[in-house]
Amino acid sequence: MSEAERLDEIERLYRQAFAEHGRVALWSSRQAPHPTAEDAMAITSSLRVEGDLAARRLAERIERLCRAAD
Repeated sequence: MSEAERLDEIERLYRQAFAEHGRVALWSSRQAPHPTAEDAMAITSSLRVEGDLAARRLAERIERLCRAAD
């Protein structure tokens, strides 16, 4: 996966998180219009703590992608 593809996937998962779990897990977060990997990492703890199992799995996917460049 290229860097551009990785960033596109991070953005897609970020938007998915707000679409699927925004009302329950991300109610205290404002959605960024052009999310970065840092924006995506910032919501993962809320997904884990406030969300259900599906939200936790999504947080794990986001974290793996964000850490892939490290």
